[in-house]
Amino acid sequence: MEIKQIFLKFFEERGHKIIPSAPIIPENDPTCLFNVAGMQPLVPYFKGQPHPEGKRLVDVQKCFRTNDLDEVGDSTHHTFFEMLGNWSLGDYFKTESITWSFDLLTKHFNIPVEKLAVTVFKGNNLVPADNEAAQIWEGLGISKDRIAFLDEENNWWPNMESLGPCGPDTEIFYWRSEKEIPKVFNPDDENWVEIWNNVFMQYYHKQDGTFEVLDNKNIDTGLGVERTTAILEGFTDNYKSSIWKDVISKIEEISGLSYNNLEYTRSMRIIADHIRAIVMIAGDNAGVKPSNTDQGYVLRRLIRRTIRYAKKLNIDINSDWEQELAKLIIEKFKGYYKELELNKQVILDVLKNEKNKFNKTLEKGLREFEKLVQNINGSIINKDDSFKLYDTYGFPIELTEELANERGLKVDIKGFEEKFIEHQEKSRAGANQKFKGGLASIGEMEIKYHTATHLLNAALKNVLGSHVHQKGSNITAERMRFDFSHDTKMTDEEKQKVEELVNEYIKMAIPVEKFEMKKQEAIEMGAEAMFIEKYGDIVNVYKIGDVSLELCGGPHVSNTKELGIFKIKKEEASSAGVRRIKAILM
Repeated sequence: MEIKQIFLKFFEERGHKIIPSAPIIPENDPTCLFNVAGMQPLVPYFKGQPHPEGKRLVDVQKCFRTNDLDEVGDSTHHTFFEMLGNWSLGDYFKTESITWSFDLLTKHFNIPVEKLAVTVFKGNNLVPADNEAAQIWEGLGISKDRIAFLDEENNWWPNMESLGPCGPDTEIFYWRSEKEIPKVFNPDDENWVEIWNNVFMQYYHKQDGTFEVLDNKNIDTGLGVERTTAILEGFTDNYKSSIWKDVISKIEEISGLSYNNLEYTRSMRIIADHIRAIVMIAGDNAGVKPSNTDQGYVLRRLIRRTIRYAKKLNIDINSDWEQELAKLIIEKFKGYYKELELNKQVILDVLKNEKNKFNKTLEKGLREFEKLVQNINGSIINKDDSFKLYDTYGFPIELTEELANERGLKVDIKGFEEKFIEHQEKSRAGANQKFKGGLASIGEMEIKYHTATHLLNAALKNVLGSHVHQKGSNITAERMRFDFSHDTKMTDEEKQKVEELVNEYIKMAIPVEKFEMKKQEAIEMGAEAMFIEKYGDIVNVYKIGDVSLELCGGPHVSNTKELGIFKIKKEEASSAGVRRIKAILM
């Protein structure tokens, strides 16, 4: 039985309901391009909204982060990863959370107690030390020497500045080395690897700067599948574990090269990691396509990096190598994520089309390089030119160097690295905003816009036809964006009819009712859902009179009259067969 199944079964036996993974692209969270942690899709429930499946939940969540993109290629970093999590929404707290983590690791994953160590929050002038967590660990058999008290940088979530629900956490570390285990735990020793994090949401950080103890305390835990699998299988290289073994073997087969040859190891790891991430993003029902903005930009960058490293392995780029790898990933993960099988052809087409485009870009880059060489003053390619080749044409610096050497030229590598670091810092600054995740704002206006998407969906069906289905939405306090299935541009008359119909629904002052029921029952009633597979067995159904019946996580207003006046600002293409409406409430 694999780790995911053991984890889910363990917590199911302790009263937790297994819930499906949310899509990798967050719904209605403009602060974040991707779900970056297991807790992110559950934010409304941590803020007090009741979950239809109850107070104890467990899942495997698809996650994606770009923060470590440049580190991918070593033995432990990944872009896409799976996060195991168990959650308590105002139910059990520290004793159960810590005890269950300890029992699962030592009795079910058979990790010796002497290979474990933990960190807890040491306290500051605002919040006391988490002695309670330390005492629970000691009671379970973790010696005082293996319990480290650290500051808020290490053991507080999300951070001391963030307002709203927050609290200390305890991180569990594993000794990942053949060396003798030291008696005293030093968290800075790289042989101690963090495997599990238990967050205790017990405070509310108020506007006045004080921390108030919450009546309903929450538990949020995260255990990375990739790292834990490698640990339990005895590997210090994640890519040698059972998760990656067949993917690496397929890359070896396609390239005719060996993973154990250090000249090729890094390239193979990058291809393996990126191809899996590409499949997960392109296979998401949100319908992301390669582009120059947001999720589409990340997808494009991953595909192009994969192609660059395939070239380094002398793989014939014009062969179907990327299709073979993608099919392998789809087959491996479709049992957990049904949308991969459903969107299989979309994934394969995205990869093939982008590969063909990039091959042309590479050709342009080679022509650019030739022009550069002809006009060069001296024998050095400067930092601006080498960075342009990298940034505009996707040339890795190694390729520029190789081409330069053939012509007896040198490249200003130090200057390139300075430009690269400067570019990286700018990207990270932007990424910190777009990938921060966490307890995103769900204010009064966001709730109104969320409700308005239901009315817009209903009006579009009425005006354009029953083929209309929601394909995605993005909401801020200022506006709403709504993607829907429709092949042609809407006429002015159609837009006007839709707008009038939504405003008519608002003026009708229809109550918004919420029901809890079995998913199958809701489907039989005719309730619509954007991503039916993401919902568990028990669902929330929101009914707005005879206008709308949808499965939804919420939150919503109690009556349509609260929405004000609805105004369409723009209607445009989003992707093939998908249109987008931008609208405001006044």
